[in-house]
Amino acid sequence: MHNEADLIRKFKRIERLFTGAQTPGEKHAASNALDRIRERLDAFKKSDPSVEYKFSLTDMWSRRLMVSLMRRYGINPYRYYRQRYTTVMAKIPKRFVDDVLMPEFEKFNTILREHIDEITTDIISKAIYKDTSEVTVKQDKQLPIK
Repeated sequence: MHNEADLIRKFKRIERLFTGAQTPGEKHAASNALDRIRERLDAFKKSDPSVEYKFSLTDMWSRRLMVSLMRRYGINPYRYYRQRYTTVMAKIPKRFVDDVLMPEFEKFNTILREHIDEITTDIISKAIYKDTSEVTVKQDKQLPIK
């Protein structure tokens, strides 16, 4: 099972990946990853106009992660009145979304979901019932067609 320190180390490795460090010298300088990613965002803003994006996230954990990433880079997340709680809007250059934000979000989100799943499974198996396997899938009954 993941512990908190392992999870944080994995997140830091992903962050370094998205700084764009190529040479050993750049990799050493990647300790200041946040500034390097913000510099990339500024460069994208100069060459690529910001576009309003709508991110429809599946759960509150993914939403919190996306909002945190945006705020970390100085992007202002918002949603319009009557939009779902899991909707996040932002004006961002397309290249930054494609090259940095979404790939980074997807990697972080995968690790976070695995961690949450492991914790949930562990707690349920210890506190409620040890068998947390999936239900049996039966083939002999047809569901009604709507």
